[in-house]
Amino acid sequence: MFDFQFDRKILFVIIGILLLAALIQFSANPGMLKSLVVSAPAVLVAITFHEFAHAFVADRLGDDTARREGRLSLNPFSHLDPIGTLMLLVAGFGWGKPVHVDPRNYTRKMSMEKCEAIVSAAGPIMNIILAFIFALIYCAVYKFGTMQFLNSTVGTVIMLILGSIITTNIGLGVFNLIPLPPLDGSKIIMPFLPYKSKEWFTSNGNIFYIIFVVIWITGIAGIIISPAITAISNGILNLAKLIFGLGI
Repeated sequence: MFDFQFDRKILFVIIGILLLAALIQFSANPGMLKSLVVSAPAVLVAITFHEFAHAFVADRLGDDTARREGRLSLNPFSHLDPIGTLMLLVAGFGWGKPVHVDPRNYTRKMSMEKCEAIVSAAGPIMNIILAFIFALIYCAVYKFGTMQFLNSTVGTVIMLILGSIITTNIGLGVFNLIPLPPLDGSKIIMPFLPYKSKEWFTSNGNIFYIIFVVIWITGIAGIIISPAITAISNGILNLAKLIFGLGI
């Protein structure tokens, strides 16, 4: 068994190295500062609504832990993890402050395992819904905005921010569906696994945690989920364009 505190120290060292590399890259490329400014609102929206969805669904299923801890809120400061937010801004991947739940409080109309899966799925689903909503807004602005506005500095920035919100939400949602601890996907798949597989999955949690860290820092995770992100992005944007008659 690996000691969690030891694992966390190693993870923080890795994060520190990644952040330093990203900051060096930012200093060498001033244009990336503009990208950081554009992505900041997207990160706030994606993380806030993702964590709020977890808290809201858990509360609806009978567990008021998140409500008592002040997490049933759309205040970004209730959900932002300083390191996770910074990572998402400069490295393209990160996390919010985890929503605490007590499975013993869930409704008895279904198993705790299913309730946990539903609560875990709520975050990624919220991100995909948000991506679609902002894709509609993006297409609406494009269709009804004047060329003078769209070509202006304000119009350009607004469109870039809307596009960033769409891609960030899809990226965060898909990333969290990877079935490895501590991501949401690890709990979503549990009700679908045979009993022996669940037992093996649970008893080898530390191994899966290490696998997650490895694919995360090596960029393999990005390679794995990129096709899904591209497919979902294209599907959402094409549907939004179809709704507004912009063609595909």
